[in-house]
Amino acid sequence: MDLLIVTGLSGAGKSLAMNALEDIGFFCMDNIPASLLAKLVELSLQSENSMQKIAVVLDIRGGKSSEEILNALQQLRRQDVSFKILFLDAQVHVLERRYKETRRRHPISIASQVSIDEALRQERLILEPLYAMADYKIDTSLLSTAQLKDRIVSLFVDKSSDAMTLNIMSFGFKYGVPREADIVYDVRCLPNPFYIPELKGKTGNDHEVSDYVMQFEESQKLLEHLQALLDYSLPLYVKEGKSQLTIAIGCTGGKHRSITFANLLAEHFKQKGYHPVLEHRDEQRYN
Repeated sequence: MDLLIVTGLSGAGKSLAMNALEDIGFFCMDNIPASLLAKLVELSLQSENSMQKIAVVLDIRGGKSSEEILNALQQLRRQDVSFKILFLDAQVHVLERRYKETRRRHPISIASQVSIDEALRQERLILEPLYAMADYKIDTSLLSTAQLKDRIVSLFVDKSSDAMTLNIMSFGFKYGVPREADIVYDVRCLPNPFYIPELKGKTGNDHEVSDYVMQFEESQKLLEHLQALLDYSLPLYVKEGKSQLTIAIGCTGGKHRSITFANLLAEHFKQKGYHPVLEHRDEQRYN
C-alpha cells in the first residue's frame, strides 16, 4: 500500500491537491483526526478490497498540537506502515489574500478568536515538524490550479497521460450529438459502406467494413490529420488539468465510418501510452 500524508498551511491548496490525487487513482480522506489515523489505515489494510493508494489530509483540524500529529505518525511506524509526506506551503500575504477572496475564516481564528496573521503564525509553528519531515514540498504561492495539478501528477504518476481519462466514442448524427462530448469530429465526408449491399448489415467492428473505409486515400489522410492534431493537443489538455476528455466521432448512423475511426484512434492512443475507454454508442441499435 502507498500511503501519502497530505499536510500544510490552510489555504495552501490541500483540497486542490486531493482532487488531483483522486484523479490519478488515490483513495482520499480529508480532515482525519490524528488519533484515528492509525486505526483507519489498519482498517484499510484489512479490507477485502484493499486499497493500493491512499492519501490522507492531516493538519491542524485533526491535530491541535505538533505532539498529537507526531504521535499519530509514530504509531504508524510501530505498525510497520510506510508513508510519504506532501507539504503544501505558501507565502503569508498570498494566504491572507486567498482568505479574503473566499471570505472564509482560518480554523485557528474560529477556535481562538485571533487575527489571520496570528492564526497563520500558530499554524506554521504546529506544522513545523511535519515540514522538516516532508518528502515533497510544494510552494503554491505562484501556481494556478492547473499548474498545481501538473506538479502533483509529475510526482505520483509515471506518465502524465495517466492523469487524464480519455474516452473515445462513436455515434450517429441522426440520433443526436453526445452531450458529454468535449471534441466532435464528423466523418460523414468519407465514402459510406451503407450503400454496399454486402456491407450494409455489418459494422465498423467487422474487418470488411473497416478495410473498405480505409482503402480510400481521403480516409487515410483524414485519420493522419486527426492523429496529428490530437497528438499535439492531448498533452495540452493534461497540462491544463483536464481530468477527463471525451472525443466523439460521428457519421450518419454511427454504424460504419465512425466505429472504424473510433477503433483506429483508440488503438493509436494505446500505443502512445494513454488508456482510452472505447464506446460505440449506437452500435446496439443494429443488433
